[in-house]
Amino acid sequence: MIGTLAALRVGERATVRSIGEADDALGARRLLELGFVPDAEVEVLATMWPDDDPLAVRVGGSTFALRRHEAALVRVVLLGVRS
Repeated sequence: MIGTLAALRVGERATVRSIGEADDALGARRLLELGFVPDAEVEVLATMWPDDDPLAVRVGGSTFALRRHEAALVRVVLLGVRS
């Protein structure tokens, strides 16, 4: 299933396919520099209460907090849920 990182639930893993167009080119470039590159595996670790924003996301060996609007730029293919 192809979707965006923002649509994943806590515990779901996915593979990055691409980065969408950002209103500012710096937003997309920042995501690439953080490691959100094609074929990278990502996992949503947590969301913050009360509105699930931001997301705690692991990519490679690093964990980052991303706002939902940033995570919506990352197109992914769902791998499954970590057991």
